[in-house]
Amino acid sequence: MRQVAERAAVIFAATCVVVGLSARPARAGEQAAQASRSGHALNVAFQDLKWQRIVPELGDRSPEIVFLRVDPSTQATQLMIRVPKNIHVPKHWHTANETHTVLSGTFIIECEGNRAELGPNSFNYVPSKMPHEAWSKPEEGTLLFITVDGAWDINWVGGPPKPEDFTPKASR
Repeated sequence: MRQVAERAAVIFAATCVVVGLSARPARAGEQAAQASRSGHALNVAFQDLKWQRIVPELGDRSPEIVFLRVDPSTQATQLMIRVPKNIHVPKHWHTANETHTVLSGTFIIECEGNRAELGPNSFNYVPSKMPHEAWSKPEEGTLLFITVDGAWDINWVGGPPKPEDFTPKASR
């Protein structure tokens, strides 16, 4: 079980790090890469996005990610994450500043001991290296548009999470 947990954490971290993605998203991702390199505009319809499971071991319960654009010189990244209902993202931090815009559902985030519940069209900013954790509600998933002003990475505060760490505990 430990190997599965470590593998899930490695897959999650690898997916989160733009450089070195082992599975390249098809079409939409390729379009994003071409636009990033060429300086051309990028237009991709939502239905054409190619989502990847972040924690494959969770099956349909896995959050999914799609990288929309990565700036070739700064590595600044725009991406989206679809979070199924009743998910907990354990405490972590990123090297770059991060923003979240809630496109649908409810995003619950905790930073510096303060928990905020953000609905559609809400926004938050998390400074570089600030530990935070997040949840989706038991009855609904969440769709997030995320920007970072550098390469997107993830650093787990308590070490790599196990698949069961993504299930909210009743005490939270």
